[in-house]
Amino acid sequence: MKNKKLMIALGGLIIGILSGVLVKYGNPGNMGVCIACFLRDISGSFGLHSASKLAYVRPEIIGIVFGAFGAAYITKEFNVKGGSAPFIRFLLGMTVMIGALAFLGCPLRMILRLAGGDLNGILGILGFATGIIIGVFFLNKGFSLRRNYNQAKAGGLMLPVIMVALLAMVMIQPVFMIWGADGNLPAHAPIFLSLGVGVVAGVIAQRTRLCMVGGIRDIALFRDYYLIIGFIGIFLGALVSNLVFGNFHMGFEGQPAAHSVWYVNFFGMLVAGWGSVLLGGCPLRQLILSSEGNVDSSVTIMGLMMGAGLAHNLGLVGASERVVPALCVLAIFLLFVSIINRD
Repeated sequence: MKNKKLMIALGGLIIGILSGVLVKYGNPGNMGVCIACFLRDISGSFGLHSASKLAYVRPEIIGIVFGAFGAAYITKEFNVKGGSAPFIRFLLGMTVMIGALAFLGCPLRMILRLAGGDLNGILGILGFATGIIIGVFFLNKGFSLRRNYNQAKAGGLMLPVIMVALLAMVMIQPVFMIWGADGNLPAHAPIFLSLGVGVVAGVIAQRTRLCMVGGIRDIALFRDYYLIIGFIGIFLGALVSNLVFGNFHMGFEGQPAAHSVWYVNFFGMLVAGWGSVLLGGCPLRQLILSSEGNVDSSVTIMGLMMGAGLAHNLGLVGASERVVPALCVLAIFLLFVSIINRD
């Protein structure tokens, strides 16, 4: 167990440091790696939302899938399964994404924002933990999306194949896709650096089972601190990188790609945390599970991307006036799903 804890701590430290490196070389501030934001950018490149300045196929996502798939295949952990309430998972994926975009970041970016001095991350963490505790309450009451079953191998290979196609598109940048606004790509690090960091993060996350939701959930359920150690490592690694590169700026105001409306930050991540517990993992974990052959998690990824498109098209991003009513509706939906899916 000590070796496992050391492994996840070092893995988190590496991801945190590399996230800071990505910001140094061009990624948006406090956004070395953000699963929600980067899936949002990919969805924009396919025209699922109209914010063309946020349209770019992020190589980090491609790399994470390549790394996790390779690690799972080599260690014989690639196992194609599915059939566990796929449509509910799709809707939950949409819900988690809208909650995350209200905060402007996934659980991973929540930690990276705090490591960059963005104190709004504290409100995000508090809301996220509250949502997870609510989800754990329903887990203890018998919530379940039921078991999955063995599926055809081709289904599990679809995501890696799609990522190969996306990598080709990044290199070619075909005219039928959207690449930024007026020919200007969103802020980004060099392609091969982004891809390489993604591969490293994918391998680490697959081997350590890294998941922020799982970390807080396991503390609440089992007093198990293993998974949370990884995110402490990410925080420390990113903090060191930000200090070295001069990207640490403490405060609530003026933070990159952020807002300081506390109740939106809190409530957005509450929705994201609650939905992630019902799904069995945060957006990063869903991406890793998809790479291991979990078809249900692949459906969740599609839900996340559709949720990103919906959020931007309906103005449900950040602290807009429409966000709070939308989050209330989503909370009612989560309550409904939590109640009707109890054994």
